[in-house]
Amino acid sequence: MGIRILKGGMLTTIQDLGRTGYQSQGFSVAGVMDVRSFKIANLLLDNPENEAVLEFTLIGPTLEFTSATIIAITGGDFQPVINGEPAPMYTALYMNKGDILKFGSARTGSRGYVAFSSYLDVPVVMGSRCTNLKSSIGGFKGRKLQAGDYMNFRMKRRYLPFFLSRKLDIDEFDQDEAVIRVVMGPQDDLFSKQGIEAFLNSEYVVTSDFDRMGCRLEGPFIAPKNTSDIISDGIAFGSVQVPSHGKPIILLSDRQTTGGYAKIATVASVDIPKVVQRKTDHKIRFQAITVQEAQKLYLEEVKELDEMRSIIHQPCKEVLDCRLVAKRLMKLFED
Repeated sequence: MGIRILKGGMLTTIQDLGRTGYQSQGFSVAGVMDVRSFKIANLLLDNPENEAVLEFTLIGPTLEFTSATIIAITGGDFQPVINGEPAPMYTALYMNKGDILKFGSARTGSRGYVAFSSYLDVPVVMGSRCTNLKSSIGGFKGRKLQAGDYMNFRMKRRYLPFFLSRKLDIDEFDQDEAVIRVVMGPQDDLFSKQGIEAFLNSEYVVTSDFDRMGCRLEGPFIAPKNTSDIISDGIAFGSVQVPSHGKPIILLSDRQTTGGYAKIATVASVDIPKVVQRKTDHKIRFQAITVQEAQKLYLEEVKELDEMRSIIHQPCKEVLDCRLVAKRLMKLFED
């Protein structure tokens, strides 16, 4: 009763919000890259906010369902198909025993997510089900998924109220240039006036050196006053390091716990999804905001997610083919 991996895609792992409380021992938090897409996927299914999902990068997996469940697909558009037919995203979808869900390459964005109403049955390691690839712990055997892997579900959960209303607007990630809002510091005082101006007034390009650990950018030199080397200190999700070569690196989910390069700024949490859904050669510009502005943006996103929850918990107003719905329901309860 679960899913079988027929193709693993480029990089498919099990992720949740991460493994907190262990950075002092050298374990990175890991967890999902695009927290917004992750939360929306679970929201569509009334899952716990931190329920584990599949996260995939650039080329998605192919899955076979060995029992019925309900899923939601969010993030970039990986052109999903179910049994050869295009499947909608940001929608609750019934999957029956024997169904095949296939993803292609990312048409927009670079990371996608699948949540399951029946919950993936993988062990909790140090408080999380997320995969830490560098430490080889959590998720499925501490590694990315590959053909032949099989995961059970933890329960039979095949009914959701207001099922036909569980559809939300799709987030698009295909813009060539993104404005990324940042809070300056904590070591911006180590950079010259010209360096700060270059950082905030220049266009930077995403390089191919972009993975779950960080995103290296190419662009104008960010000059320090003397040196950008510091005594190693803690690194947050979205910290923007500037090593001696003067080019920014945005540190992400699998970042190291500490680092010895000055951090000129930190990306506002609401804009991290814009970063992680970039592709090579996409452009980024930075815009400075205050801590208070970043907090306001965060609260606005919390309110938006609450509004989404209200939308999916009301009767559907659209005219629908009830016979098709009934047929899917009958198949769902047959297995």
